[in-house]
Amino acid sequence: QVQLVESGGGLVQAGGSLRLSCAASGSIFSINTRGWYRQAPGKQRELVAAITNSGSTNYADSVKGRFTISRDNAKNTVYLQMNNLKPEDTAVYYCNIHLLLRQYDYWGQGTQVTVSS
Repeated sequence: QVQLVESGGGLVQAGGSLRLSCAASGSIFSINTRGWYRQAPGKQRELVAAITNSGSTNYADSVKGRFTISRDNAKNTVYLQMNNLKPEDTAVYYCNIHLLLRQYDYWGQGTQVTVSS
């Protein structure tokens, strides 16, 4: 079994910062892409940021320059540093592991991020 444990969500004021963490445990194939997705009220789930084994990153246009994704492969942990948060960042954030060879996804349960004006 694979478990994804997310932490770091919460309530912050606009302009503040949060760091999300997602630690994976269990039997996970080493070749994978880690990512963060979010789903705001009334919106579809969208990719926020992703990072490959080699460290290549991809960001949604709305968060470029404000968010940074990183990973620690030894710890099987991915992070999302969120700076200069805006009310429109309010959403449930989901951790993701995409296994490249198996084309299979694991998901965390989500953590709420709320940014007040």
